[in-house]
Amino acid sequence: MKILTWLLTATVVFIIAVLGIGSYLSPDGLSSCEPQPSNHPDCQSVDAIVAISGGDTQARTAGAIGLYKNGWADLLVFSGAAADKSGPSNAEAMRRQALEAGVPSSDILLDETSETTKQNAANTTGLFVTNDIRSVILVTSSYHQRRAGLEFGQRAGNVIKVVNHPVEADNQWSGWWWTTPTGWWLALSEIFKIVVFYAGGSR
Repeated sequence: MKILTWLLTATVVFIIAVLGIGSYLSPDGLSSCEPQPSNHPDCQSVDAIVAISGGDTQARTAGAIGLYKNGWADLLVFSGAAADKSGPSNAEAMRRQALEAGVPSSDILLDETSETTKQNAANTTGLFVTNDIRSVILVTSSYHQRRAGLEFGQRAGNVIKVVNHPVEADNQWSGWWWTTPTGWWLALSEIFKIVVFYAGGSR
């Protein structure tokens, strides 16, 4: 009986931990919204949708394009340096994906130099100021959303409204993240990096 009680307790603690970690890492400012923007204060359109590369870049880009097509913004911002320095930047690859999806080139801005989340935030904030962008939806992978939001909030939060909206699932992360070693590695790595952020450093 004691063993059964211990197993039940351990199972409940594990489930709570999994749900808590998943929820913490992936804040979603549009969770209560319909697919299209509305007059609700938390569900209004913004000036731009920002997607940052890394992980499953194609899924992040597709998420941003979907928001664009649903009328959340008239401008897309793609941020990311080249993973392979002999080829185009990640931001350029994202732009090409958007063009293939029917997004006009005039509706796309690029930051092709950022190699870290901190640089994504710093460099795109410069684009925001230059282009009079005052509100954005930030799109990245679910496991990365909390930290990305913190970096963007630190850089742009005083003058620019930043709304988090993670990609629901990609080739690295899903609601079943806790069933794979990769899922746990990503989750614990992000938690560590968030601790580093609050301690005064970031990556």
